[in-house]
Amino acid sequence: MKALRYLLEKEFKQIMRDRFLPKIIFIMPVLQLAILPFAANFEMRNIYIGIVDNDRSVCSQRLTGKILSSGYFKLTDISPGYEEGLTSVEKDISDILIEIPAGFEKDLGKEGKAQVLIAANAINGTKGGLGYSYLSTIIQDFNSDSGYGVRTAGSITSKHLYNPHLNYKNYMVPGIMAFLLTLIGGFLSALNIVSEKEKGTIEQINVTPLPKSLFLLSKLIPFWIIGFILLTIGMIITWLIYGLIPAGSFGTIYLFAAIYLIAFTGLGLAISSISSNQQQAMFTAFFFMIIFALMSGLFTPVSSMPEWAQKLTLFNPLRYFVDVMRMVYLKGSRLSDLPVHFFVICLFAIFFNALAVIGYRKSN
Repeated sequence: MKALRYLLEKEFKQIMRDRFLPKIIFIMPVLQLAILPFAANFEMRNIYIGIVDNDRSVCSQRLTGKILSSGYFKLTDISPGYEEGLTSVEKDISDILIEIPAGFEKDLGKEGKAQVLIAANAINGTKGGLGYSYLSTIIQDFNSDSGYGVRTAGSITSKHLYNPHLNYKNYMVPGIMAFLLTLIGGFLSALNIVSEKEKGTIEQINVTPLPKSLFLLSKLIPFWIIGFILLTIGMIITWLIYGLIPAGSFGTIYLFAAIYLIAFTGLGLAISSISSNQQQAMFTAFFFMIIFALMSGLFTPVSSMPEWAQKLTLFNPLRYFVDVMRMVYLKGSRLSDLPVHFFVICLFAIFFNALAVIGYRKSN
């Protein structure tokens, strides 16, 4: 235990003496949580719309007003005909075009229904698809509010569970916090042992009778502690900026974070053990981090991926931790609700740290 204490003292002194590392450690969570949720937002605003109103009636003007007042669309073109309106889409002036036919108000009043034409620029498939979806919903609401649509007995009441205001940031922020711990555990630990190789201090440790498991433990603990500190800072920033606090227990978050940090610190140490220099370690860690992030469900739902990709995500530890953070933050899930996630993350922790122990040789 005395040897471990001295090793930990050495590790913390090395971290604090580094001019760059302490700054990036504490600047990273602030920038990621303050900026990324606003940038990684799949809610589409300011969709440029062109309108062709062939009816020019009170009813068509009400529909136009409802579309523009929704907050999703910005009017960029009013054309006298469809061909002219389509030109604005071809020139990227408009993202979507709606044509209201002549006799629109008359058809609504006489038959209770009328057709409109929607043409969306699908070069940007996400923007075109969401623009069409938003526009269809607005038209349906207009049809219900106008009194012309078919009415049914009773009413439909909707309730949005766990995220009642449909705030996309509430969905993104817990996932970004999970990714933050991934970067701390993976990147920083990946640079640790290899930096000792470059400085030559690893040779002094190799000639000691110190067990390699104890040496690797001394490398793991500092980043484990730093990860806890950054997680706490991240939760405070999340509360101050977004007003978001966990619906579940803080203890559940810290328990999963502790095991998850052990897992990814082990992966980082394994990468560091087999790397010859910091550049090699950094690129190897970057390779894994990109794959883990893209296939974690952080930015796109796992359910929307191809079936083969969904199967690959089962081997991604970040996927499980992102699920845990979102379920605890939004649903209030407890440890008893997450037995599979707990078991799988523990397996990853054992596997990655076993790789670190096997990969490190004192003969290096």
